Amino acid sequence: MPTDDRLTLALPDAAGKSDEGERGEAPVRSRARRWTVLGFALPVAVLALIEVLVRTQVVPDHLLPAPTTIAETLAQMGPGRLARHIAASTLRVFAGFAIGAVLAFALGAAMGLSRRIDALLEPTFQGLRAIPSLAWVPVLLLWMGIDEAPKITLVAIGAFFPVHLAVVAGIRGVDRKLLELGAIYQLSPFALFRRILLPAALPQIFTGLRTGLSLAWMFMVAAELIAATRGLGYMLSDGRETGRPDIVFGAIFLLAVLGKLTDGAMRWLEHRLLNWRDAFDAHARDGAAS
Repeated sequence: MPTDDRLTLALPDAAGKSDEGERGEAPVRSRARRWTVLGFALPVAVLALIEVLVRTQVVPDHLLPAPTTIAETLAQMGPGRLARHIAASTLRVFAGFAIGAVLAFALGAAMGLSRRIDALLEPTFQGLRAIPSLAWVPVLLLWMGIDEAPKITLVAIGAFFPVHLAVVAGIRGVDRKLLELGAIYQLSPFALFRRILLPAALPQIFTGLRTGLSLAWMFMVAAELIAATRGLGYMLSDGRETGRPDIVFGAIFLLAVLGKLTDGAMRWLEHRLLNWRDAFDAHARDGAAS
């Protein structure tokens, strides 16, 4: 009976602590939101500063157009024409990234699980990884022509290597105690990979996916600068050849926005799949420090 009394008395205390914890988390979330707003306000402030510097002729407009001039140029292009350029580049990025990421995951998992496969393939991959993106362009044009295939292939090459490295490193970095736990439960190799290795490696894999996605946009521009009639890379090339810096910077602005949106989507997916982690939270740390 005494034990029951003590347990009963302890329950309100636990609930009180839980309520206190929730009340303590609210200011932390509020401060995190304020910093998020400031993070979005910073580029707006930079654009406003550029606008002032260009309008007051501190910076020549033929070198850096005013943001309002860039916005007017994009508006004059019309939503239909602009949408075609954006759609062409986005489809190339998504197709190339999907192909590169799938191949990288398959080969990375094989190399992470097998030292023999790693010893066989790693020297070749190290050499291929050192080849600059522009060096692939004439080769792919020679092999595949000037259609969509060489552009998507180049994007896939750009996305492949960071994802591949992340998968290999993520699998090899799994705590050995987790593998021993799988042996205790006599998991099959597939079950061991699906239930222990893959979840433990996912944080690092997502880092590779985000890096690969950003490189996919970069490699897409490299492909479209050489051989394309549509896309944001083509806009860059067309603006350079016609002496239109407003078009060049308009394409750069659109690339930045699309890159941010796709990275944000990847971060959202990461948080949804990895919300079980008990990991370091910078927002919580900053809130406690303040």
